[in-house]
Amino acid sequence: MGTPKALVRLHGEPLAVRAVKALQAGGCGPVTVVLGARADDVTDVLRTAGLGTNDSDVGVVVAEDWDEGMGASLRRGLGALTHLPGTGAALVHLVDLPGVGPEAIARLVQGATHSSLRRAAYDGVGGHPVLLGRDHWSGVVGTAAGDAGARDYLAGRPDLELVECGDVAAPDDVDTPAQLRRLAGT
Repeated sequence: MGTPKALVRLHGEPLAVRAVKALQAGGCGPVTVVLGARADDVTDVLRTAGLGTNDSDVGVVVAEDWDEGMGASLRRGLGALTHLPGTGAALVHLVDLPGVGPEAIARLVQGATHSSLRRAAYDGVGGHPVLLGRDHWSGVVGTAAGDAGARDYLAGRPDLELVECGDVAAPDDVDTPAQLRRLAGT
């Protein structure tokens, strides 16, 4: 993509800003943004949009070991949340899923508790976002490695609830300029 996905623009808006706005509109707060490559640039983009460290509802943390994969970012994000009192669950959302908006997020967070374990599904197939109740955080952190994120922890769990979101969201990630152009309609 030529730049970190958080800085890629869709319809003039950086994907990081779109993701934070979707999380907030879907009922998430506070929002913790986990950054890696070019963290200072992404932080500046968030601040310019009125989001980021100057906003009490949006915090930024840096996963210094981001190049190890999603697992490093997940560990850092959950670690930052353990210090927020009253946080019973975390919704993990990826910046390169601009087709997942507030409607899908709201479905996942509705009625969430410390023991909730939910995953968005699209035509019955699990995808993102994933909601992790606080009771699961240490297990997720203990298994999060490489680009698997929480995949190993979630595999085969009978308490994992799939929440159908295919009618309100598109789970297609943006990994190439061609995918971005297709999504933008250009």
